Amino acid sequence: MKTHEDKDNSPGHVTTGNIFADLGFNKTESAALRIKADLLTSIQNITKARGYKQRDLEKILDQPQPRISELLLGKISRMSIDKLVDYLHRLGAETKVNVTVKNLKRGSLKISL
Repeated sequence: MKTHEDKDNSPGHVTTGNIFADLGFNKTESAALRIKADLLTSIQNITKARGYKQRDLEKILDQPQPRISELLLGKISRMSIDKLVDYLHRLGAETKVNVTVKNLKRGSLKISL
C-alpha cells in the first residue's frame, strides 16, 4: 500500500511547450494563437505600466467600451493579428517579427523583420 510519502510524482501530462498544440490546434492555428497571445500580453503590460483605464483606452484605441472590456479580459478570438498590432501602434509600441527556421542542414536560421 502506498502512503502519502510514496506517491508517484511523475507528471500527469507532458507538454510540448506550446499550450495551443497541447490543446489540439494544428501548427498554423497554434502559431497564430501564440502570436495573438504575445500581442495581447504586450498590450496588457503597456496598459498596466501606464495606468490606463478603460476610458483612456477607448480614446487611444478608438474603440467602444465593450471592445475594450473584451481586450482587457483576453477575449481576443474574434480580433485579428492586424487589429492587435494596430492597437500596439496606437499605444506607441513598435512591433517586430522574429522567424526561426529549424531543421536546416547547418542548424537554424533566425530572421527579424
